[in-house]
Amino acid sequence: MSSLDDVARRDGWRCWVCDEPVDADRSVNDPRGPSVDSRTADRKAKVAERLAHRACNTRKGAVKAVIAWPDHLHVVEPAPLVTVAERLERKGGRELVARCPSEKDAQEAAAWLVDRFSRLVPGLPVTASVDAGGGQYLVTLAAGRR
Repeated sequence: MSSLDDVARRDGWRCWVCDEPVDADRSVNDPRGPSVDSRTADRKAKVAERLAHRACNTRKGAVKAVIAWPDHLHVVEPAPLVTVAERLERKGGRELVARCPSEKDAQEAAAWLVDRFSRLVPGLPVTASVDAGGGQYLVTLAAGRR
């Protein structure tokens, strides 16, 4: 197991689940305090430990975390981001992650996704594209294999 400080420095003191800052001065017993978590519930998987708030880690428990899409984004049928991250990290390629009613909404979602994935899967170069189709705009993420 890595030390809390090492994991926290590598992750920039941000919670991988909620993407909010983690206060280094809070107690590890405080709900907003730091804790070390694995991204997966599969104990056999070789996944790096990640920094999480104690409450985020506890709420997640032994199940796969759910990364919330922000309320300000207008998306229809958003994909589960942890599952998308695992697939892109493992296989690379492209994956449709959302449908949006307008091009502006799709561009905002694409920009948020690229930024969020830079912290969710550090080191995996992810790009987003927006394509018109069927009266809506489709947001696709793409990544090469690591």
